[in-house]
This record gives sequence, structure tokens and C-alpha cells, in this order.
Amino acid sequence: MLIIGIAGHTLAPHEREWLHHDACAGVILFARNFASRGQVAELTASLREAAPRPLLVCVDQEGGRVQRFRDGYSALPPLQGFDALYRRDPAAALALAREHAWLMASEVRATGVDLSFAPVVDLGRGNRAIGNRAFSPAPEVVAAFARTYVEGMHEAGMAATLKHFPGHGSVPEDTHYEVAVDDRPLEALRALDLVPFEAGIAAGADAVMMAHVTYPQVAPEPAGYSPRWIKEILRQDMGFRGVVFADDIGMAAAFGAGGVKARIDAHLDAGCDVVPVCHPDLVPEALAAMEGRRSDTMALAGLLGRGALGWDALLADARRDAAQARLAGVPVADADAAATSGANDAGYVRVEGIA
Repeated sequence: MLIIGIAGHTLAPHEREWLHHDACAGVILFARNFASRGQVAELTASLREAAPRPLLVCVDQEGGRVQRFRDGYSALPPLQGFDALYRRDPAAALALAREHAWLMASEVRATGVDLSFAPVVDLGRGNRAIGNRAFSPAPEVVAAFARTYVEGMHEAGMAATLKHFPGHGSVPEDTHYEVAVDDRPLEALRALDLVPFEAGIAAGADAVMMAHVTYPQVAPEPAGYSPRWIKEILRQDMGFRGVVFADDIGMAAAFGAGGVKARIDAHLDAGCDVVPVCHPDLVPEALAAMEGRRSDTMALAGLLGRGALGWDALLADARRDAAQARLAGVPVADADAAATSGANDAGYVRVEGIA
């Protein structure tokens, strides 16, 4: 199945045709698709009206520099700010992260969007793409935040997606632009980067997004199209039964698999359930590449949003005001080296994709 990107603030006629393809399971929205809260609500409604089946509408609304919807929405602090609070008062920091999750998910759901790809549970160890998007460099601390963040999203009626499996935070390269290789053995990864994923899965995370990182001591190919990582380690060893997303195939680190069809085939054959194609110029070729493949778009029904309040009800909810006030006290870490990476899009370029 595919999640596709569209070009602008409204749905073009040829994009309406894309939604009718059997392989199109949903649409991911970016800052290029956002003009206002009302406009994006109209866009999501038009997407659902045009689709012949239930459509999964997605976004990256993590907070900090990766927040696609801004005007009219709460300014969410980046996750790294919670680390300093945790060192002073773990219980209070975890409770506040839960409010961050609830507020983010509630506002996205009130706009008519089903899913924000969150939380980031990579370790904060200097990666140029992750930077201050990570809770902490400490595995057990990130694990604690992963559990509470999943719970907060679920309270708002949103499924949770752990990213980027098996851990993108411990290599310097930004996979939007570069090939990334992590040469540690599996034992080291189990002791460090996999710890938060195990915690998030145990907390009931509904989906996992793969990393475009190669771990040569574990498997020869990047994790996103590695049967060893997906079918053996994630599915068998860790017991994950939810949805597995590839990361965007328009990112530079995915190019090693070949052309668009080769990338899609590699990810699906390895065990990914959904392949995001974020760049509209790649969508026609991607849809053609799916011909002959069986696609069960209803397999994503469990990720559809539940129980959205709508904006009027949300604005009247005292929890929103309280969460905004409390989150204003979260320290905002310095802008990191990845602030101009593909994770921070105003439009789109070839190597830019899901954060």
C-alpha cells in the first residue's frame, strides 16, 4: 500500500484520480499543503469525499521544527526540552509529556487528520536529522517517555507510531540527504537504541516507522527493506503486530535500492505494510509500480482517528488551556544542526520526505 503526497492547498483533478487507485491507502500533508486551520480542514474533507474508501490522512506534527500546521495551533516545544525537566522531577516531566501528546493529537484530530507520525523514540546522540526531536540520549529515559507519549496520544483518539526503527539517533548522517551506516553489533543496539521501541510496543503502539539506516553487522541492506530487521527482529523477536511504515522513498538514503519501482518492491517484499511517497512528482510512477500487487487498504482501519471533538469543543475543553500553559514552561533547546534539513519543509525538494 502507498501513502501519497499532494502538491498544494486543494486537491487537483489528477490527484483525485490517484485516490481511486487500489494501492492508495492515504495521503500525507506537509507545510506546503497548509494555509490555515480552516483550509486544512476543508482539504481533509475533500480528500475523504473524493476517495472511494476510508482514507488515512497523516501529518508530521511532532512540535519544535517539525510542526507542519502552525497558525491557529499550539506552539509545541521540541521533545528534547523534557530531558532537563526529567532530571529534576521524573514524574512531573512524564505527566507533562503526556499533555504534549494529548494536545498535539487532539488538535490534529480536530482538523480532520487521523494520524501524526509520533513519537520520535530515537536516542538524542547528535544525529543531524533527529537533533532536538529526541527526548534524551539515555535509553531508559526515552523508554519512559515513549510509554507515556503513546498513552497520551491514545487518550486523544490517535494511534501512535514509533520512529525510526531500530534507531536513527546514534549516527551523524541525515538520511534525507546522505547514506547512513551504523556499524554496531545487534547486542549493542539491543542494549541501547531498541530499548525505547520495546517500551513503546509494550505500551500498545499501533505502528512503527523504519529508518533508512544500514546496520551491516545485522543485515546488508537498510532497515526499511531488510527482512532480517522487519520479519525476524521486529515481528518475531519483539512480537510487534501493528503496522510497519517505510520512511519516505524520496529520501536520498533510499536511492540505493534503485528506481521507484525497485524501492517500493524492496520495502514491501521485506515486510513493510505501507510505503510513503511524499513527492507528488513520484506518485504516478509509484502507482504504476503497484500494478499486480495485492493491496488491502482496509488493513489500516485501526489507524483511523477516533472520537474527534471538533475545534469548538476542543477550544472549550479546559484541559487544552491548561496544557498550553504548562507546556510554555518546557525549555526550548538550542536550534540544532539539522534545522534546515528535509525535516523542516516549506515546500518540497527531491530528497525531502517524512521526518
